[in-house]
Amino acid sequence: MKLGLGLLCLALCTSSTFAKDVNNKSSAAEQVGYSFGYLMGRSNAESIKDLDIDAFVSGLKAASKGQVSSLSDEEMTRALTQYKKQAEAKQLIELKQKADANAKIGNAFLSENTKKPGIQITKSGLQYQVIQQGKGKTPKANSTVKVHYEGRLLDNTVFDSSIARNQPAMFQVSQVIQGWTEGLQLMKEGAKYRFFIPANLAYGQIGSGDVIEPNSTLIFDVELIEVVNK
Repeated sequence: MKLGLGLLCLALCTSSTFAKDVNNKSSAAEQVGYSFGYLMGRSNAESIKDLDIDAFVSGLKAASKGQVSSLSDEEMTRALTQYKKQAEAKQLIELKQKADANAKIGNAFLSENTKKPGIQITKSGLQYQVIQQGKGKTPKANSTVKVHYEGRLLDNTVFDSSIARNQPAMFQVSQVIQGWTEGLQLMKEGAKYRFFIPANLAYGQIGSGDVIEPNSTLIFDVELIEVVNK
């Protein structure tokens, strides 16, 4: 959890045990306490959603006043360890459900996508569409390339774009996701391709960050600007 306990103590120590109705007519101390509580609750909503908030407040106030805990250190450790195990198990179940749902959606999309004109498929399952042919060099796995790109989810959410930043990216072909490594080696300088990348050639069952969920099929528009000579 990312709770700011020092600030919470400050807020709670100025309030009573029972919830108060606070508005802009309330005292400054009440408004400060409410504001700290509300903002921290909002920013930690996911972390504390399964906690007994009244018990949490009771424990926090007791500790802030130097009172003896009603639970021993061993009992608190046991309770928190069990809570952590349950939370992790629940998270794994939720991730598995997301992964299964995304895999089903991705497979259905890719199956339909193959019926569209101009879609080509490699042995690995990578799908691509040639938007513009190139005439220059073709990179190898150990080549360094300069590219412009935009990555989208199947719902058209853009999660990354060098085009929007107006700053091409440079990297070694073998140091990106498998779908890119394979796809770039199909291109020549000046080419623009659209890659439809199955999850197993992208970020797989792990996903990436908060946007790319487990088993996400990804779409990339890629322009190979240059194969850079070292």
